[in-house]
Amino acid sequence: MANEHGSLSINSQNIFPIIKKWLYSDHDIFYRELISNGCDAITKLKKLAMIGEYNEPDDADYKVVVKVNSTDKTIKIIDNGLGMTADEVNQYINQIAFSGAEAFLEKYKDKANDDQI
Repeated sequence: MANEHGSLSINSQNIFPIIKKWLYSDHDIFYRELISNGCDAITKLKKLAMIGEYNEPDDADYKVVVKVNSTDKTIKIIDNGLGMTADEVNQYINQIAFSGAEAFLEKYKDKANDDQI
């Protein structure tokens, strides 16, 4: 399967009032959730390396980076974790507050302890 890369854009003028009113009382919580998702992606990749499903480079440097561009009025949250397949994006992108961790643990439950994610 070839890796596909893409980007997701959200017009913050439209989405943040909805998020603030209906999902999160504070923008900080929303950002924390996005950063947490990046950390989960890294943890999943490390778990795959532990069970032999991923060949981790010796110089692996996992991180979540937050880039703020005040000129463009954008915030980018970037991680170098597991990532998502096109099918996973289609399945989960419209589900707010859904965690793919449960499906991940189910898939690899016989390979290692599931208390690490």
